[in-house]
Amino acid sequence: MAGDPRTAIAQRPMRALQIVAVALCVTLNALDGFDVLAISFAAPGIAAEWGIERVALGVVLSMELIGMAVGSVLLGGLSDRLGRRPVILACLLVMASGMLLAALSGDVLMLAITRLYTGLGIGGMLAATSAMVAEYSNDRRRDLNVMLNIAGYSAGAIIGGLIASTLLAATGDWRAVFLLGAGMTAALIPFAWFWLPESIEFLIARRPSNALVRVNRTLARLKIEPATELPAPSGPVQKASFTALFSPAYRRVTILLTLAYFAQILSFYYLQKWTAKLVVDMGFDAATAARVLVCVSVGGLLGAVILGLIAQRAPLKPIVIGSMLIAFASITVFGMGHSEIGVLAVIVAIAGFFTNGGVVGMYPIMARTFPAALRAGGTGFVIGVGRGGSAVGPILAGGLFSAGAGTPLVSMVMGGGAVAAALFIALLPRPTTSD
Repeated sequence: MAGDPRTAIAQRPMRALQIVAVALCVTLNALDGFDVLAISFAAPGIAAEWGIERVALGVVLSMELIGMAVGSVLLGGLSDRLGRRPVILACLLVMASGMLLAALSGDVLMLAITRLYTGLGIGGMLAATSAMVAEYSNDRRRDLNVMLNIAGYSAGAIIGGLIASTLLAATGDWRAVFLLGAGMTAALIPFAWFWLPESIEFLIARRPSNALVRVNRTLARLKIEPATELPAPSGPVQKASFTALFSPAYRRVTILLTLAYFAQILSFYYLQKWTAKLVVDMGFDAATAARVLVCVSVGGLLGAVILGLIAQRAPLKPIVIGSMLIAFASITVFGMGHSEIGVLAVIVAIAGFFTNGGVVGMYPIMARTFPAALRAGGTGFVIGVGRGGSAVGPILAGGLFSAGAGTPLVSMVMGGGAVAAALFIALLPRPTTSD
């Protein structure tokens, strides 16, 4: 045998197919970012045309978040059983058809159902591409590439927002946003079909009947010598299931990672959902508050990219823990209030940098912690269940404000989620597998 193909991929410089596969996954996650926020861009036009109240609109706005959580858990697990490639292709079809159906919706109920349906594809895509990127990257670039993959989500939200605002100004029709999303999603299907072969790690881990043929077909495209047989499994072939995630070998890491993700997301969504309101409460107008909120997204995108670059040359876990602790400090400082808008913008940008850096930094930790047979399912479970923090964070903050707590105290408490996340990450054991 010529050697273990996984070793060749891990140790050699990345070939063209690997780079294209990673870049395509990043693009797919950028599309996710646009698709999630499409309803936010369209919401004013929907409310004006249909005359719906805020309560009904709020339900519609939350539907894709619910779908994402369910899709991450269910389709992430399916990706470990059927493969990354078929799940990614299926998610693209779900997202394209869901965006088209949203544009064709004639009432609130149909729109809510289509957004729930679209969210399933978005959540499954996030879990499957996270595993695919980790498995097509070499050791040197893996952490950076996984973080860039998740950063693509923020980039898509920012760039997509600029495109959507221009489109709405030109057409005045909220349906144009969904039609744009459907068209862009459909356009990526042939690229994924030809440039995303199944992960070699998945084929070796799951060992379907034609695994060796498919492995060698991909190795030929990578210009790596073919394998004469599949590498012997290092242990029993791990069955992909939720039960396996809570087996004695993985129970501790599954629970710790889920708690850490929940806690960090809680802090992140406090920043995302309450920044604009708190800036207005500090005496600034709504337009200024909106610009300050953009600084959170820009800081978050920079945090993902820069911390990913640093992670290539420094241990990952201390970087993530440090980012989470600085996130707590910066959210606390933000809550103290500031009279200079420039200072306030810098503070929230720093908070976005380290808060999102902590979130994104968890993805390569998940990729390292779960073996190939459980990687997509484990990642999907953590982000699906952990996303509960995105709902709890804003609600908890609102409850604290209603109880009479001031902004400094609420910000310190909500920022404390990042401290809890840092603690849970610190308690993670060292990975026992190099998958």
